[in-house]
Amino acid sequence: MVVGIWASVRANRSTVGGYFLAGRSMTWWPIGASLMSSNVGSGLFIGLAGTGAAGGLAVGGFEWNAAWVLVALGWIFIPIYISADVVTMPEYLAKRFGGQRIRIYMSVLSLFLYIFTKISTDIFSGALFIQVSLGWDLYLSTGILLLVTAAYTVAGGLAAVIYTDALQTVIMVGGAFALMFIAFSKVGWYQGLVESYMSAVPSVTVANTTCHLPRSDAFQLFRDPVSGDIPWPGLVFGLTVLATWVWCTDQVIVQRSLSAKSLSHAKGGSVLGGYLKVLPMFFIVMPGMISRALFPDEVGCVDPEVCEKVCGASVGCSNIAYPKLVVEVMPVGVRGLMLAVMLAALMSSLTSIFNSSSTLFTLDLYHKARPKASERELMIVGRVFVLVLVCFSLLWIPVIQTANSGQLFDYVQSVTSFLAPPITAVFLMAIFWPRANEQGAFWGLMIGLVVGLIRMVLEFSYGAPSCGQPDNRPAVLADVHYLYFALILLALTCLVIVVVSLVTAPIPKEHLHRLTWWSRHSQEPRIDLTGPQMISDAVNSDLSSDSDNLPDSWWRRAALRLCGLTGSSSSSLVPVAENCELTSLHEDPFWRRVCDVNALLLLAVNVFLWGYFA
Repeated sequence: MVVGIWASVRANRSTVGGYFLAGRSMTWWPIGASLMSSNVGSGLFIGLAGTGAAGGLAVGGFEWNAAWVLVALGWIFIPIYISADVVTMPEYLAKRFGGQRIRIYMSVLSLFLYIFTKISTDIFSGALFIQVSLGWDLYLSTGILLLVTAAYTVAGGLAAVIYTDALQTVIMVGGAFALMFIAFSKVGWYQGLVESYMSAVPSVTVANTTCHLPRSDAFQLFRDPVSGDIPWPGLVFGLTVLATWVWCTDQVIVQRSLSAKSLSHAKGGSVLGGYLKVLPMFFIVMPGMISRALFPDEVGCVDPEVCEKVCGASVGCSNIAYPKLVVEVMPVGVRGLMLAVMLAALMSSLTSIFNSSSTLFTLDLYHKARPKASERELMIVGRVFVLVLVCFSLLWIPVIQTANSGQLFDYVQSVTSFLAPPITAVFLMAIFWPRANEQGAFWGLMIGLVVGLIRMVLEFSYGAPSCGQPDNRPAVLADVHYLYFALILLALTCLVIVVVSLVTAPIPKEHLHRLTWWSRHSQEPRIDLTGPQMISDAVNSDLSSDSDNLPDSWWRRAALRLCGLTGSSSSSLVPVAENCELTSLHEDPFWRRVCDVNALLLLAVNVFLWGYFA
């Protein structure tokens, strides 16, 4: 909190560039730490540990897959975004394809995904942690969390978010490792975990079923492609589709890399983020499994009545694995540290999402509707929008409690797999296939959305059966794993983009300079399909008149000061390219080689770990 306030005061948050972009002045280490902590929210602590408790190690592959995609972010995607000179991801698509419908659709869909997969799950899991550890009511816990987080997001900007993320990563990793060592010592280290997990059976079971038994393949990453709960082709290929959306095309993550002072710093941040993502398998997934081994009756419950008593959800209580472990095995003094860890995880990911959501809404949607809006108006709208997001997320929490057999992580991944693959397809085609045009991209997105929504509606209509109940879901739900569905949806979207693009007119070459992989180094002047960039001109148009009339009432002055909107803001919008190094792809040859060697080292470590636990 102190670091957040310091960074808020220090940062220039009275302008759009200062609030949303941190003035493009960040170095590699806060970027890498922020990539980690804005992805590892409390939802990941609760969800990964819960799915680990229910099904074993395989879910850790979700974290290890990120290293490959983070390298793709630093070496393939960021150079394109830099050469295109964009701030938001919908803005890139608007420059690449022209027109406004793709940009608006992408902004709306991103906000929709943030509410349903990120904000609501993080709030729910943070509140669940407080409920288990302090015994407070779930909704009271949620309300208090939101008040604290919204307060410091509304006050600060991206700079505040990134600096607090860096500090919170240190707290998070330190506290999680402390719990990991204490938990491992309780079960006799790794060999003891294997023996105790495989014999962790609850005392109350459902007759004539096997769902109370731990999976026989619990300690394998690669599982049967047909009967496995996380089939290996889905883990390797289907997951990469979702990871590409999360790490390479999602505003929350890319905004961090775009705040780097040079391309080498962006690459260094990606490599550090990749190394940090190796850790959650050891300090989240395995402690989740230890929790089931130590408390099989609570964490491993299968009888709906027992589960309802333990955690209030009849489908299962694996979500309480991590908080239960903290409360039961941590010494009293250190328990407070772990509460701080969970709150740090929650606040860092929520503030990241709030800041990126308000960037998308303010610059891509509101500013389109009101091009003459003054800078102060845009800043206030961005902050009010955060509060609206919070309300929507609160309303969705009861649905999350009962979705996906009570496994929070599976819920997040399945919703993502229904909606994200078309976005991944459009970005891949935009970057690697110059022939792709606006009509192809738009209809690819639309058909992908319809197919994904049909699957999503079916998923929530039927729900997963509890232990001992027959599975009456249609074959498309019961037999097609969500990771396979992501691959099918990606292929379908790419096919639509190719067919529609080939039967419609191509985009002339002069519109594509520095917008595709093949033209990223081009020095030719580009004629933008969208016309001149609208953000900076219109933002400055109404500045002086707006900022001179400071309100008379003391409470309005106090509110504006909290938001960093006092003083003469007649200084125009901070230019997006404040550090001109980041508008070119030039790198110091020495640092480029350092980044390349580190990336290869990261991938070698990653392959070894996959092979060892396969």
